[in-house]
Amino acid sequence: MQIESLVQMVFYIINHGHVTARELSDYFNVSTRTIYRDINILTIAGIPVLSAKGTGGGISLIEGYTIDRSLLSKEEQQSVFQGLQILQAAKYPNAEMALSKISAVFRNARDSQWLDIDFSYWGSDEKEKIKISDLQYAILDKHVIRFQYFNTELKRSERVIEPLRLLFKSHAWYIVGYCRSKEEIRTFRLTRIKKLQIMPEIFERELPLDYSMVSEGRERCKLPVLKLKFSPEIAHRVFDEFQEDQVNIGEDGNYYVAVQYELNNWTVHYLLSFGKYVEVVEPESARIMLRERAEECNDDKEGKDI
Repeated sequence: MQIESLVQMVFYIINHGHVTARELSDYFNVSTRTIYRDINILTIAGIPVLSAKGTGGGISLIEGYTIDRSLLSKEEQQSVFQGLQILQAAKYPNAEMALSKISAVFRNARDSQWLDIDFSYWGSDEKEKIKISDLQYAILDKHVIRFQYFNTELKRSERVIEPLRLLFKSHAWYIVGYCRSKEEIRTFRLTRIKKLQIMPEIFERELPLDYSMVSEGRERCKLPVLKLKFSPEIAHRVFDEFQEDQVNIGEDGNYYVAVQYELNNWTVHYLLSFGKYVEVVEPESARIMLRERAEECNDDKEGKDI
């Protein structure tokens, strides 16, 4: 075996505690003779591998043996392990192998197996899922990407982007990149991206050192505040989709939410998804937009019934 394979064998034994030569030969796709030869090499190298024949025999490491992990505290080990679990859920390249190795080194960290993370939506179509590993490849190897994008006005456009950074902010994933049609750095929400293609074309651009999401956050502060009233029947969704400090329970039993949204088609369609259980208290302009759009939807339904 090569040195890397020998190291993998050590991790495998640490992770499983007690194995047989047949198990190792099947896993590494070599003969049992090769396994015993490699165990001898490991022993010579100072790795305390124990080998016993007969019933209850097998291959193991001396009790208590682990690779030096003193540089990290238990809390730090947990953080590393959980971070790798997140990457594994996102299909990040080689995360599963790294997770297996870290699991072997940090025995206590394996208690974190309760964590399971999936970035996709319930019922997501496999064809529409965007793999973070694909975006990572495009960003690091500097490949131009092309996709269809739906903006907040629900208008579709074709975009060609030089991807520069993958961002998770405010409960959502974004791709930050140079938009060739707009000729500036733009931020695109992944849930609005369809038909993503990684192009063979290579770009040279780097993200400006002075780039910051803070300026975009300041623009958001200029958005109007919508005051919404929700019926108790929809309480579960209110607490799912709004932060706790945005929600107040009124004396009438209804739920009142104050949130900043741009007044556009996306916002109107989003509020309409709550049906009869939501009412816009203010501003008046938002009340009018929602009422008019609701009337249009009712007219469309009546027209289809004729």
